[in-house]
Amino acid sequence: MDNQYNNNSNENHNNSQNRDRFYSYNQPDTTGNTYQNNGYQNGVYQNGSYQNGTYQGGTANGYQNGNYQNGTYQNTGAYQNTGAYQNTGAYQNTAYQKPPKKEKKKRERKPGGFGVKLAKCAALALVFGLVSGVVFEGVHYASGELLDNGSVSSDASGSVLTQNDGDDSVKTTATSSTYVAMDVSDIVEETMPSIVAITNVSQTEYQSFWGGMPQTYESTSCGSGIIVGQDDNNLYIATNNHVVEGATSLTVTFSDNSTVSAEVKGTDPSTDLAVVKVDRGSVEGETMNSIKVATLGNSDSLRVGEASIAIGNALGYGQSVTTGCISALDREVIVSDSGSNTNYTAELIQTDAAINPGNSGGALLNAVGEVIGINSVKYSDTDVEGIGYAIPISTAAPIIEDLITKEKVDQSESAYLGIAGVDVTSDVSKTYNMPAGVYVAQVTEGTAAEQAGILKGDIITTFDGKEIGSMEELSNRLQYYKAGTTVDVTVQRVANGEYVEQVISVTLGKKI
Repeated sequence: MDNQYNNNSNENHNNSQNRDRFYSYNQPDTTGNTYQNNGYQNGVYQNGSYQNGTYQGGTANGYQNGNYQNGTYQNTGAYQNTGAYQNTGAYQNTAYQKPPKKEKKKRERKPGGFGVKLAKCAALALVFGLVSGVVFEGVHYASGELLDNGSVSSDASGSVLTQNDGDDSVKTTATSSTYVAMDVSDIVEETMPSIVAITNVSQTEYQSFWGGMPQTYESTSCGSGIIVGQDDNNLYIATNNHVVEGATSLTVTFSDNSTVSAEVKGTDPSTDLAVVKVDRGSVEGETMNSIKVATLGNSDSLRVGEASIAIGNALGYGQSVTTGCISALDREVIVSDSGSNTNYTAELIQTDAAINPGNSGGALLNAVGEVIGINSVKYSDTDVEGIGYAIPISTAAPIIEDLITKEKVDQSESAYLGIAGVDVTSDVSKTYNMPAGVYVAQVTEGTAAEQAGILKGDIITTFDGKEIGSMEELSNRLQYYKAGTTVDVTVQRVANGEYVEQVISVTLGKKI
């Protein structure tokens, strides 16, 4: 029986509890039998005690056919008639006679014997050397001719066990000379000034143990961000939506540890992306000289096995660096949106560069220091190691640019669609075989939705080319549109018992 340990750990700590079990077991004695209850019973051995001077019970190590029986050796291994013990253990024929000494014969040395043998050995060695040299040179020549004739791929520097000279032969693998030892200090030194730490202070509501009105408390969470743009007034920082979600205040800490206030510029919950802006006037001149705007790469050209570097505010301790490789591309991962309690499927980059809480929103870099992804998700499970995910930068870049350039419209001019909707989550979609999106539960009379032909029972899946996963997400998008703007709305509508996609052009109006 082995000791058993219970290891309990959470995402942010490495606390563990180890519990040992005391146990008993049967310990073997010298006879091959075992003590019972780890001890002697009645002071004697049982099933292994001495009786009549012999071992009984046919023990595994007992002597039989050559063992002690009645105190004598019998048949094998026993001395008989030659001074062996019989019955009394006394010597019989006890006289011991020494054998007579043998006379040593004198060896006659033949003249020249050793010298002749030495000469013969030298001659044999010389002949062997000449023959082996010729054989080795022949093998070397033959192997060179074989490789030159192309029967083994010229790209392969090693050997193969079997060869096929036919046209249908499978090519051998080629060795690479592009690998370089992973010293990323130069890359980190160049890119670290473009990475920031983000602190989110929000109000969390909870129900008191004694009941009554819900209570609130102030909570703090940490994440990371990447400086991706600037204009005359602001610095723009890309991050994850879940890093800034619900924030009552945001602060950004730059690589020189200076801290400034920030605000959310825009969010896209369906892709877990957000942009934070910092007023340039609040950043000291020395800090402005030390920080940098990140260079974005092309995640579409990535290959599995490429080196990857993750930089971020892991566990809120400050910027740290981890390295690994691109483990897989286009991984379909179901991600939970805590704000709307919905799930969505994202195609992400998988990497084994360690991504921990606080790394979210930070940069995943390639071997030349370009941003190829925004760290987003860690696969958290006691049975899993080295699986983290990042949003491909080629997917994120146009969304980030859209969030930077679009301005929220004044509430008096903001657009209004005119529906009441219910979220169709991925779970509901699978259960009831419905498209995921926003189910139109009601259409308000005289609104843009009614005039455009949107009907009760339709499911809105995209708005102005962007996927819609919840009613909250649809409302957030409408904040960036003025009344009178025309957009395309994609709906799924039941026809002949099946959902059929329709694209409806809608001119947005004002709230009535």
